[in-house]
Amino acid sequence: MGRRSESRASPPEPEDPSDASGGADERRPFLLRLPAPLMNELRSWAALEVRSLNGQIEYLLREAVRARRKRGVGS
Repeated sequence: MGRRSESRASPPEPEDPSDASGGADERRPFLLRLPAPLMNELRSWAALEVRSLNGQIEYLLREAVRARRKRGVGS
């Protein structure tokens, strides 16, 4: 009774052609738990860039993967 209910994952969004994988992969839901301060910061940042929270997290992950590949790390 002391726990609040967690929100359910929203349905997958349409594919983004700028996806690091080339846009060929289907989107899959994935539960991600973040500390409240980080979530609030990402939410604010997303609003500034006119993105959803999910879109902002995806964008940041895509950029991190691109940077990693540029450094020659991974495949």
